Amino acid sequence: MGIFSNLFKSKKRKEKAQKYKIGMEKTRQNVFNQLNDLLASGQTIDDDLFEEIEELFIMADMGVDTVIQLVNHLRETVRLKDIKDAESLKEIIVEEMFKRYVGTDIVDTNLNIEAPLNVLLFVGVNGVGKTTTIAKVAHLLQKEGKKVMMVAGDTFRAGAIDQLRVWSERVGCLFFEKAHGSDPSSVMYDAIEHAKTQDVDVILADTAGRLQNKENLMKELSKIHRVIGREIEGAPQETLLVLDATTGQNGVSQAKTFNKVTTLSGVVLTKLDGTAKGGIALAIKESIGVPVKMIGLGETVDDLEYFDIEEYIYGLFSDVV
Repeated sequence: MGIFSNLFKSKKRKEKAQKYKIGMEKTRQNVFNQLNDLLASGQTIDDDLFEEIEELFIMADMGVDTVIQLVNHLRETVRLKDIKDAESLKEIIVEEMFKRYVGTDIVDTNLNIEAPLNVLLFVGVNGVGKTTTIAKVAHLLQKEGKKVMMVAGDTFRAGAIDQLRVWSERVGCLFFEKAHGSDPSSVMYDAIEHAKTQDVDVILADTAGRLQNKENLMKELSKIHRVIGREIEGAPQETLLVLDATTGQNGVSQAKTFNKVTTLSGVVLTKLDGTAKGGIALAIKESIGVPVKMIGLGETVDDLEYFDIEEYIYGLFSDVV
């Protein structure tokens, strides 16, 4: 028996993974339950079957390269082990997904907040849920006993400062702002100086939503990164790209671009509960080598989870294996 046949036999483990199962229902119902039907049909293992599996995985937005490599692995495993029963492929698929995500690395999805003063820099294009994500992270860290300050680094978009201020009031954390139109780098500098006087543990820094094809804005983002690093050694401790899971492969493209400019430490996937293409987490890790650190599985302030690859795969395959 493979690892996932036994992993969720524990009642406690299943209960912990229920949020993933519920949140990823659209992906499971639209894609992976079809896989279950396909492999349970008694169909002969042949090229037609592999092509159908390939199409289903591409529908889940796992990424073409990832899918091709995974299906090629299936073909080779079937040949080497002389597998005849299509249903036997279920366990192989699940275990290979896990291995492809983890690789030879120790995947750490915890936020790096061990320093006396830590900066978490949030980047991403407009409309991905960046401001809401910052609020959710603030709420989560405060529950863990951290003193948090939000910084309104998006000084260009109308209403961005007000929006973040409202969220800071809702979650009850400190807030730092300067006038609309201020230089974002100077905002970050002044925010850090202020945070040092307030015994803040974690700064959550917003940035303007930058389109990946706007080179001047991406250079500005790089400047912000350098200013933070000069004021606090080793900062920003995290540079987190916020991606809307419903955008699919466009999100992978954004990840590649932002990683070139800012050296991302992790990705926050929002709206994972709202998409039938939940395979994007695998595609991101495969394409840029950066882990998904957190995922949004709902709209409330508590609906943000540290990413767990085992529970994620359980969310995809709980009705299959």
